[in-house]
Amino acid sequence: MVKETKNTKDKDKVLKKEEAKKNVTAKKKGKSKKDNKVEKKGLFKRIGGWIKSVFKEVSKVKWPSKKEMIKYSIATIVFVLFFALFFYVIELLMALLKSIL
Repeated sequence: MVKETKNTKDKDKVLKKEEAKKNVTAKKKGKSKKDNKVEKKGLFKRIGGWIKSVFKEVSKVKWPSKKEMIKYSIATIVFVLFFALFFYVIELLMALLKSIL
């Protein structure tokens, strides 16, 4: 049986191990992989499962608060203005240096 785990990777590993065991026992009994084939889910069920997993992952995200967003936005604007001024001053110095020489 499949053990309930928190991580989907662990579930995949357990399922692969069980499938490998089934294939080994099927080979011993003289059956092929074709006889042991698992029926695939339909397209819409797979899409629905994907959408559910996306919502589950999005719910795990820690979204910033309004106060944090304002703080980060101000820091970004200050950072951009500082470097714009920095490169403008360097450009002026280079132009001055070129005009002198």
